Amino acid sequence: MKLLLIRHGETPGNVLGQLDTDHPGPGLTELGERQAEAMARALVNERIDALYASTLIRTQITAAPLARLHTLDIEVLEGLHEIEAGSLEKLTDHEAHKRYMGTVISWAAGDLDRRMPAGPDGHAFFERFDAAIAQVVERAERQQHGTVAVVSHGAAIRTWAGLRADGADHEFAARHVLANTGIVALKGDVAAGWTLIHWDGSPVGGLALADPTAGDPTGRDVAAP
Repeated sequence: MKLLLIRHGETPGNVLGQLDTDHPGPGLTELGERQAEAMARALVNERIDALYASTLIRTQITAAPLARLHTLDIEVLEGLHEIEAGSLEKLTDHEAHKRYMGTVISWAAGDLDRRMPAGPDGHAFFERFDAAIAQVVERAERQQHGTVAVVSHGAAIRTWAGLRADGADHEFAARHVLANTGIVALKGDVAAGWTLIHWDGSPVGGLALADPTAGDPTGRDVAAP
């Protein structure tokens, strides 16, 4: 099967450069809403058989235009939410960003014992995200779906793909940006494993939909200042 991992549209927290992971989280900015509409139009000719979103409302709002165009229900699934920032929640400084992204990229490198300050370790993240993807795959196999779209979050997508997808190791995940509505496309399944098809780090619909002024930490090159 083909799995499209789509990052949500821009949020007020992304603009402020906040580590914003709490439930239910913010909605989208006006630009974020335009990004969601453009993403749906860009995928209008892609046959998508099922659509999932996380429990954070920004992913559900992002998925709504895609659901309308493909006449799909949005299935909200536990486990797809962003990696919790723990005591770094709502911080905007470079050191907090560095510690957060350094932690999650270390998980993508296999160091699952490392813990987010006052937050989860890598085992907890991969356990819940793996379980969610397993549910997606099980339903797809049962219903003979070929392509499934999952709207999730920047750090969660980069970290999970960095460890689970052939062709996207932790260094790749650290270097490659994933802007709002960027898409990571994989093929495979739980049993056979996943292979990276493409990593479209820019907003789907073009760079005109990017916000160069935003301080968004989970979408940038981890080595960037």
